[in-house]
Amino acid sequence: MKVAFATQDLKRVDAHFGWAKNIVIYEVNPEGSEFLEAIQFDGDLQEDGNEDKLAPKIEMIKDCAILYVAAIGGSGAARVVAHKIHPIKVHQPEEISDLLQKLSDVLKGTPPPWLRKVMMKGKQRDIDFEEEVENG
Repeated sequence: MKVAFATQDLKRVDAHFGWAKNIVIYEVNPEGSEFLEAIQFDGDLQEDGNEDKLAPKIEMIKDCAILYVAAIGGSGAARVVAHKIHPIKVHQPEEISDLLQKLSDVLKGTPPPWLRKVMMKGKQRDIDFEEEVENG
């Protein structure tokens, strides 16, 4: 699954989604992660209520399942969620490499229900109702 990180320094999740200078995207699976791309955003990105600056960012991450941010405004969060991207807020700057390792480790085990749902993004949902009843 693809995961995006809002970052100023390309190493840590340390940026508000709206004014992040960079977004890096990785493919994450139980075996680890692979860097896919770093997208740089220019111009006036400061918090100013200018919602137009979000559109290019959302367009670039639309096939991601998760977005890690230091902060995200209410309308930005609503727009991200509308694209079936799960935003995760970190409470202090965190190394992207650490977050990738933690996520990969969770995927090795039994991911929580919210993460299993997120992992289905872009995939056909085949539900085996008998299995749901047995495991439910």
